[in-house]
Amino acid sequence: MDISPTAEVRLRKIFKRLNQFMLLLWRLGLASYGNGNKYAGWIMVIKHRGRKSGLIRYAPVNYFEQGEFVYCTAGFGPKTHWYRNLQVDPQVELWLPNGRWAGSAEDISDDPHSVDLLRQVLIASGFAGPLFGANPRRLSDGDIKRMFETYRLVRIRKEQAVTGPGGPGELVWIWPLSTFLLAGLLLRRRKERT
Repeated sequence: MDISPTAEVRLRKIFKRLNQFMLLLWRLGLASYGNGNKYAGWIMVIKHRGRKSGLIRYAPVNYFEQGEFVYCTAGFGPKTHWYRNLQVDPQVELWLPNGRWAGSAEDISDDPHSVDLLRQVLIASGFAGPLFGANPRRLSDGDIKRMFETYRLVRIRKEQAVTGPGGPGELVWIWPLSTFLLAGLLLRRRKERT
């Protein structure tokens, strides 16, 4: 999709905030709420390494899963930060609703089946496609090819299940602690009133 540079800057800012919120939901163990339906779409987190800093980075993205492969798109094209990071280091960790996986990413934008796969990712993105005026269920293959020519299609092979700390739900301990603190505050208030 062609958008003006000004609109792209605004969209990047909006997506940055939205991605921070999505990542927080994953860390709090709430990723399954609102995830995986036709409105919100299917959202996963790609944990990867920054190409310049070497630091761990996280990218919540819409995806389509088929067998051992997970497909996603870099909507800002080849200048998408997480996509550029994957070009340098394709080893990633995926946070999916059904578990964590170590995997290897590759760009398959030139694959003969890329239009069909891109359509599936766009459908799995829920409201996002129609929000930008593109209903992937109604577009022809030619329309998809033309409208999304700058998108990069990424295939990630799930290679091995991952367990241990540092994944989704790592902040789930906040729930019992906050409940305990809130109950204590309510009891204290009640005692002060009597």
